[in-house]
Amino acid sequence: MSSHEPAGPALHVPVLLDRVVELLAPALGTDGAVLVDCTLGLAGHSLALLAAHPGLRLIGLDRDPDARAEAGARIAAAGFSDRATLVPAVFDELPDVLAEQGVGEVQGVLFDLGVSSLQLDRPTRGFSYSTDAPLDMRMDPSGPRTAADVVNTYSRGELTRVLKVYGEERFAGRIASAIERERAREPFTDTKRLAELVRESIPAATRRTGGHPAKRTFQALRIEVNDELGALTRALPAAIDALAVGGRVVVISFHSLEDRIVKQTLAAEAVDRTPPGMPVPMPEHAPVLKLVTRGGEAPADDELAANPRAASARVRAAERVRRAA
Repeated sequence: MSSHEPAGPALHVPVLLDRVVELLAPALGTDGAVLVDCTLGLAGHSLALLAAHPGLRLIGLDRDPDARAEAGARIAAAGFSDRATLVPAVFDELPDVLAEQGVGEVQGVLFDLGVSSLQLDRPTRGFSYSTDAPLDMRMDPSGPRTAADVVNTYSRGELTRVLKVYGEERFAGRIASAIERERAREPFTDTKRLAELVRESIPAATRRTGGHPAKRTFQALRIEVNDELGALTRALPAAIDALAVGGRVVVISFHSLEDRIVKQTLAAEAVDRTPPGMPVPMPEHAPVLKLVTRGGEAPADDELAANPRAASARVRAAERVRRAA
């Protein structure tokens, strides 16, 4: 926990917790099973899975030192430290992490994408548009690029691309032009000024619906700063490769860009690749994965009532059915 943060545990409500435990249960029941939580955060899902499976070993990855410290304290308090290894890593480093840990294959991999409760609830991290803070947004505070760097140095065209592609922002061009104009007067350093500029750049009629006007811009900047989609594109195939037969991968996403990558990657490994014209399916071209969920499953109404942050969450899961040829 950073010394300049208020003491006390961060608010943490794991999204789709019961469903995640249910989806991973068939793969984690044997003694010595290994779960990789690629986005450890505050360890909400991992704690439940360690409790449910007494023979489970956890390898938890997180680039955020505050999250790792908080997760480690929670895991220790629950008495699971001897079964947990926490690693400072981004999830696209999964192959290197497993090699360093001497693990050849795993029975479960979990991704809970997006920003964590700890990052949102600590204003100094700069992820939230609702409080004034330094314009940072780095999941790893030692990372080389902040949101302020993006806002103050990217060209208008580059900013437009980031906001349009990663934020799916209809008014990306207007916002980028306003940023270019205002940063020439004074560079952006805090979240409040940027959020107000975004609000002023969006037509009043549009501002009346769809939540805070800066939501999409802040999402886009966070994704750019942390290379979230690039890391996911690299990590998910590596996670599939690491699964033992019968192992499962579960992914919770929070916006359509993430979910599209997950959907396409899992679906590509769940089809028969026997060349057209062959009289029978060829075993070496059989599907590697079996899809476990029907599309992206949403939280139930009772979970949404208790945790509004879960509203955009979708979970997909797949099971490895054979080793690749």
